[in-house]
Amino acid sequence: MTESRKCGEILEEIADTIDSRHGADPSKSYVAQLFSKAPDGMLKKVAEEASEVIMAAKDVASGSGDKAHLVYETADLWFHSMVVLSCYGLRPEDVVRELARREGVSGLVEKASRKKS
Repeated sequence: MTESRKCGEILEEIADTIDSRHGADPSKSYVAQLFSKAPDGMLKKVAEEASEVIMAAKDVASGSGDKAHLVYETADLWFHSMVVLSCYGLRPEDVVRELARREGVSGLVEKASRKKS
């Protein structure tokens, strides 16, 4: 990542590309393939990527894994999560707003507030 391209900008650009794949030919676009399998196939892909993050993290924790592999798998999970967001008309900016709302709030307090709702 260069200094001129911030994290948020990169996520926005990826989201724009993902959004542009709505209605695209699934034989020509991986994202269009995922959209064509929504919701089940698309959500199964997120579950698969999440399990790969878990396994990569366990490998790093045990000393047998490579942190770069954990980053790679996390990038896959984030990408596929962004596809799900796009499918439902949401964007990374929506997630960032939620994270900003939670900033400075104890995780224990935030979690307890969900039980009341």
